Amino acid sequence: MTLKPVCVALAVAVIVVPAVSLAQERGGLDPASLLAPLAESWPTYSGDYSGRRYSGLTQVTTDNVSRLTLAWTRQLDTGTPALEGANAPTFVGGEGIGDFAIGSQRIKGSILQVDDLLYVTAPDHVWALDVRDGGERWHYFWKTRGGPHIGNRGAALWRDSLIFETVDNYLVSLDARTGEERWHTEIASFEEQYFSTMAPIVVGDHLLVGTGNDLDAPGFLQSFDPETGELRWKFYTVPMSPDDPGLDTWPTLDAARHGGGQVWVPGAYDPETNYYIFGTGNPTPGYTGVARRGDNLFTCTLIAVDVDTGEMAWYFQTSPHDTHDWDSAQTPILIDGVIDGVPRKLVSTAARNGYFFTLDRVTGEHIVTTRYGATSNWASHIRENGSPNPHPAKEAIVPGALVSPVEGGVANWQPPAFNPDTGLFYTQENNGFNLLYLTELDPRGSMGLGGKDRITVGSGGNALSAIDYRTGETAWRHAWPIGGGGGAGVLTTAGGLVFTGDGSGNFVAFDAADGDLLWHTRIGNISNAPQTYLIDGRQHVLVASGRQLYAFVMY
Repeated sequence: MTLKPVCVALAVAVIVVPAVSLAQERGGLDPASLLAPLAESWPTYSGDYSGRRYSGLTQVTTDNVSRLTLAWTRQLDTGTPALEGANAPTFVGGEGIGDFAIGSQRIKGSILQVDDLLYVTAPDHVWALDVRDGGERWHYFWKTRGGPHIGNRGAALWRDSLIFETVDNYLVSLDARTGEERWHTEIASFEEQYFSTMAPIVVGDHLLVGTGNDLDAPGFLQSFDPETGELRWKFYTVPMSPDDPGLDTWPTLDAARHGGGQVWVPGAYDPETNYYIFGTGNPTPGYTGVARRGDNLFTCTLIAVDVDTGEMAWYFQTSPHDTHDWDSAQTPILIDGVIDGVPRKLVSTAARNGYFFTLDRVTGEHIVTTRYGATSNWASHIRENGSPNPHPAKEAIVPGALVSPVEGGVANWQPPAFNPDTGLFYTQENNGFNLLYLTELDPRGSMGLGGKDRITVGSGGNALSAIDYRTGETAWRHAWPIGGGGGAGVLTTAGGLVFTGDGSGNFVAFDAADGDLLWHTRIGNISNAPQTYLIDGRQHVLVASGRQLYAFVMY
């Protein structure tokens, strides 16, 4: 849906006139370089702003990928660091007392690569590694106050600064070459049980960050000055005042103010419109929707905001009145495509609810809605505006309701990919059924994600799916082994390849055009999305399994 004129509600704009920054004199990564298509490095979460995770590198192809072999491997220590006797400098920051550490965290985020360094994150940790052999250059440890350590999606580079979120809601800026801290600032209330996992995105002089909460609190996206950490604007994803749009989709203003819509995963940026397009999380209470009857805008919604002002330009809700925790928090993908013979500026997303959508990214006009989840049964029909309509019988009830997809969704946070050479959108597809039981009978509902119980009762089979963005039809589908499921994100390349993990311990490569399996190696379940870069004339493919990094090349 398009908002005309551009809506200023839901956003509190704190505009700072940028001055000539000292960072311009320090060198490092030029933010303007992120506007170029992804080439030899990997400087931001999706490689570039488009969300496509498409690399222009062509050294590794469908003809020679079978020769891909291990170049190096590195296991990272996520325990409390030893400050003396370490082989590389260790820096310590944070507001905690240093007694909260988790030693078994996985690498779940994008790994940045610029020049001769790789930047790797896990909750409470950042490493700079040598790009050629994985050797540690420096390590930064954050003394956390606590909070759910479910993962960290990565960092952002702005000139010579590396910036990341901490679980306990701080934004931290480090010197990217040395690891020394420059500043940190709090971005959400720890006392209100927010926690932060998102990889920041830098657009010009705006540092875009999201945070989250599994209790009944409002979601928001914020912009900070990447040089100083000062707030520029804050955009709430639910109505916060009587004049805000979308309030008529909630029973009361109080319900809206406690309505969720958290921002978990980075979006995509369109420089032609200056829109940052991102998805929001589920409404709260999550599973008991009695106290929040209505569509509950702008939860489970794809939103475009103007980067300079934080004002909403358009929105499209993928799951109206969600009662299953099916966030729309998947990274959307910008596509310059053709619809009915006419060139269009598009954005596509494969939502957690099992539906695939293509929209006009300039206006928000709906173009395609199709079901890609093989067993998804929660919607009664597709509304005229393109949104699936929830079936009341598929909410949690006391006797139990058979619902698909499962709680984790057909897709989750793992990023998809798009190859402009094939015109195909690649995503994991996890199918299954839950029996959902209502356990909270109070009509006011239950806080957070409570109020229900569930039993998994079967699987509809899991796969890697390639979807035609123009029609939403599946061009090819590779079924994973029984018991396996796609737990990894996706990478595609100009070499005609798609890389991902199969959920059974294999790192795999497919022909992007037809889905033929071309190569695999067993290294353990992939925990992030693969990436690729060129160093010393050789294309490397990098991936993580737990705390172990693997880099592959051809010899």
